[in-house]
Amino acid sequence: MQIKSVFLVAVATAALAGCGDTALEQTLLGAGTGAAAGAVLDTNVAGGALVGAVANVAYCQQYPSRC
Repeated sequence: MQIKSVFLVAVATAALAGCGDTALEQTLLGAGTGAAAGAVLDTNVAGGALVGAVANVAYCQQYPSRC
Protein backbone atom coordinates (compact mmCIF):
# COMPACT_ATOMS: atom_id res chain seq x y z
CA MET A 1 0.00 0.00 0.00
CA GLN A 2 2.88 2.39 0.70
CA ILE A 3 4.14 2.16 -2.89
CA LYS A 4 0.63 2.97 -4.13
CA SER A 5 0.54 6.08 -1.96
CA VAL A 6 3.91 7.27 -3.24
CA PHE A 7 2.81 6.65 -6.82
CA LEU A 8 -0.43 8.54 -6.23
CA VAL A 9 1.40 11.55 -4.82
CA ALA A 10 3.80 11.56 -7.77
CA VAL A 11 0.96 11.41 -10.29
CA ALA A 12 -1.00 14.15 -8.53
CA THR A 13 2.05 16.40 -8.36
CA ALA A 14 2.80 15.91 -12.04
CA ALA A 15 -0.79 16.62 -13.00
CA LEU A 16 -0.96 19.82 -11.00
CA ALA A 17 2.34 20.94 -12.46
CA GLY A 18 0.79 20.67 -15.93
CA CYS A 19 -2.66 22.14 -15.32
CA GLY A 20 -3.36 22.94 -18.96
CA ASP A 21 -4.04 26.23 -20.67
CA THR A 22 -7.70 25.75 -21.58
CA ALA A 23 -10.66 24.39 -19.63
CA LEU A 24 -10.67 21.29 -21.87
CA GLU A 25 -7.00 20.56 -21.15
CA GLN A 26 -7.59 21.09 -17.45
CA THR A 27 -10.55 18.71 -17.55
CA LEU A 28 -8.64 16.00 -19.39
CA LEU A 29 -5.57 16.22 -17.17
CA GLY A 30 -7.67 16.16 -14.02
CA ALA A 31 -9.73 13.23 -15.28
CA GLY A 32 -6.58 11.29 -16.13
CA THR A 33 -5.12 11.91 -12.72
CA GLY A 34 -8.35 10.95 -10.98
CA ALA A 35 -8.70 7.79 -13.03
CA ALA A 36 -5.11 6.82 -12.27
CA ALA A 37 -5.72 7.41 -8.57
CA GLY A 38 -8.84 5.27 -8.71
CA ALA A 39 -6.95 2.47 -10.43
CA VAL A 40 -4.02 2.61 -8.01
CA LEU A 41 -6.28 2.64 -4.96
CA ASP A 42 -8.58 -0.09 -6.35
CA THR A 43 -11.64 2.17 -6.20
CA ASN A 44 -14.10 3.44 -8.77
CA VAL A 45 -12.05 4.67 -11.75
CA ALA A 46 -14.95 6.61 -13.31
CA GLY A 47 -15.68 8.34 -10.01
CA GLY A 48 -12.03 9.20 -9.62
CA ALA A 49 -11.97 10.66 -13.12
CA LEU A 50 -15.01 12.79 -12.38
CA VAL A 51 -13.64 14.10 -9.11
CA GLY A 52 -10.21 14.73 -10.64
CA ALA A 53 -11.66 16.65 -13.58
CA VAL A 54 -13.84 18.88 -11.41
CA ALA A 55 -11.10 19.47 -8.87
CA ASN A 56 -8.45 20.36 -11.45
CA VAL A 57 -10.71 22.79 -13.31
CA ALA A 58 -11.84 24.40 -10.06
CA TYR A 59 -8.25 24.76 -8.85
CA CYS A 60 -6.97 26.18 -12.13
CA GLN A 61 -9.86 28.62 -12.42
CA GLN A 62 -9.42 29.77 -8.82
CA TYR A 63 -5.61 30.09 -9.01
CA PRO A 64 -4.69 30.69 -12.67
CA SER A 65 -1.23 32.01 -11.79
CA ARG A 66 -0.30 28.68 -10.17
CA CYS A 67 -1.13 26.59 -13.22
